[in-house]
Amino acid sequence: MTTIFLLLLASMIAGLSTGLFFRVWTLLLVSPATAILAAIVLQTSGFGFWTGIPIVVGCLIVGQVAYLAASLYVHRGELSVQDDIDGDPGQHGQRHIDDENE
Repeated sequence: MTTIFLLLLASMIAGLSTGLFFRVWTLLLVSPATAILAAIVLQTSGFGFWTGIPIVVGCLIVGQVAYLAASLYVHRGELSVQDDIDGDPGQHGQRHIDDENE
């Protein structure tokens, strides 16, 4: 049981560090490395094939959720539902709004 918690913790740390410092394309390298490392650790710890699959999938899910949380934390001031899609940058403020009412 300790092995499973350590694998989940390591996946979470890898996801958080990837989300804080790198872009989403880095997950193409981190996710397979996490799956391979988790499979090797589980195999050497005596887990069978069918008991290891849910653990590896759980490690991948935990890592990607941690990446999402870290990237949302990093970009928390830049995300807005009210940004326009017309290509103009949204600065989260409405300037010169009184000129539009005249």
